[in-house]
Amino acid sequence: MVSFESPELVALFTAYTASPDSIGNHLTEASAERTVDDPLIVATGTDLALYPGVGQQPQVEGFRMSTRGFKELAGISHVGPALASLVNIRALRGDGSWRADAQRLLHHVDTARAANNLTLWRDTIAVQAYRGREQAITDMIDYTCAVTARYLRTALADENYLNARTLREDYLEATTDPDGQPAVPMNHMMIATFFLAGMDIAHRVLRWFHDQNIDWNRAMVIIAGRQGRPTAGVTWNTSSVAAMILGASGHKLPLERLYMAPHAPVFATPRHGDLSEVKALEPAYRGMWNNIRATVELGPVMFEGYPRYTPASQGVPDLDDGLTELSEMPKIHSAEDMLAMVTRLRVVLEDPRQLLSGCVTDFAVEQLVARDNDPTRITVPGLDGVTYPTAL
Repeated sequence: MVSFESPELVALFTAYTASPDSIGNHLTEASAERTVDDPLIVATGTDLALYPGVGQQPQVEGFRMSTRGFKELAGISHVGPALASLVNIRALRGDGSWRADAQRLLHHVDTARAANNLTLWRDTIAVQAYRGREQAITDMIDYTCAVTARYLRTALADENYLNARTLREDYLEATTDPDGQPAVPMNHMMIATFFLAGMDIAHRVLRWFHDQNIDWNRAMVIIAGRQGRPTAGVTWNTSSVAAMILGASGHKLPLERLYMAPHAPVFATPRHGDLSEVKALEPAYRGMWNNIRATVELGPVMFEGYPRYTPASQGVPDLDDGLTELSEMPKIHSAEDMLAMVTRLRVVLEDPRQLLSGCVTDFAVEQLVARDNDPTRITVPGLDGVTYPTAL
């Protein structure tokens, strides 16, 4: 059957929307006229752009994949999930197909351990936020590679060893090694590496925003495009980028001025200082923000007297209440609260909304904001005060 549209009724539809000359578009334009000189911040999955307004040129700060040490730490963070994946491949297939992956992982673990040293972290990777902790990071990586290689070699020698129980008891939660000597649980290593990565990014983002002198009460914020896995970071309280921006503002940025826009266009990371694509997108970004804002502002005009929506913070579950299930990441009481932080590791795996690497980024941001953005004054959980054995 051929679809029929009544031209008269469609014309009524386009009078308000879906037309450049519509009432809705004119409302967006009127809203944009009011904010033309307001600062606009756009965050993609890898970069931040500030459009200062009043005809000034945009500025861009990269914060993720192009930064020093991020991939190196991520590789260490991921050995736990890699081993768990081997456990599940064996359980699902019931054959020896997991062995090739295990042997390849073992090779890379051994070569990474050989390449890891103090000079690499202190003088070559040389991340400012890690200054003073390079030896501890080196020791943690050496130990992680050693115990990961030991687990893999044991599993390759006896495939029945490769199961969820031994992964948890002998690796993730182990407090003693096979010889009865003290061990550091690999869950603590994962918390440390995720925290270090988040701390470095947050330190640089907070410093960059501090230098911009932004009027946060007037700032317009869009978090655009994909943030991690396809389902993740689509709400402000599941976005580590949102946590950093809110922290940088000293929580002065009104939540109603921050919009999550997973389908918005994004600019590629500028190369060689070329900001042409960033500049070209400014009108679209400003139009998008104002279009959303203009619609929001119809609410009180049309429905005054009815309960209003507020983007206030949702209640944070507290494991001190004896919870066994939760739908949001739990509150972290301190840098020693491993129950909450390891629970967050589980939550970010099981909750598709969460960013895998963002399990403790908000905690890193909170600590940095409270201590004048000084990484030397905060505690890195799973690293500071922990001795990783190195004679393995």
